[in-house]
Amino acid sequence: MIQIKDLSKTYSNGMVSLDSINLTVNKDEFIYLIGASGAGKSTLLRMIFRVEKPTSGNVLIDNFSLKELTNNQIPYLRRSIGFVFQDFKLLPRRTVYDNVAFALRILNYSRSRIRRQVTQVLELVGLHQKQNYFPSQLSGGEQQRICIARAIVNNPPILLADEPTGSLDPETSWEIMQLLSRINM
Repeated sequence: MIQIKDLSKTYSNGMVSLDSINLTVNKDEFIYLIGASGAGKSTLLRMIFRVEKPTSGNVLIDNFSLKELTNNQIPYLRRSIGFVFQDFKLLPRRTVYDNVAFALRILNYSRSRIRRQVTQVLELVGLHQKQNYFPSQLSGGEQQRICIARAIVNNPPILLADEPTGSLDPETSWEIMQLLSRINM
């Protein structure tokens, strides 16, 4: 469960991004954050992923306070959260397979486990046949599916997606939302 309590963020230039936000997301819940550009959606997700710190308030994940998290603990938090970035953040000189396997290699998973898990998620997102392609050889929708595969490859209990369909056409956007819904089941 994620609990957000009186969360506020004011940047050094005085811009208020979030003002006393309260939100509870229960286990197995699938929610959408909707709002105008600049409303603070990305800021909120970045605080849950601990890329940014709030000015005040707190984020609790399973009653663990992110406010009390040390910098050394952040990588361990991130292992339990899959994040689909708005701008893909793919490694351009790595294949689809290697982009997805990257995090598992850092976690020192065995080669056989990496192969099994990467193959499984690439099949789930419909890219198994393109595992040897590079990101530049794929469409925007396919690149987004790589991002989703990378975010879920280690089976995190939490999946965050920052505007996962923002730069996609309506048909591909619908496919990505259906995929995210299937993953949540």
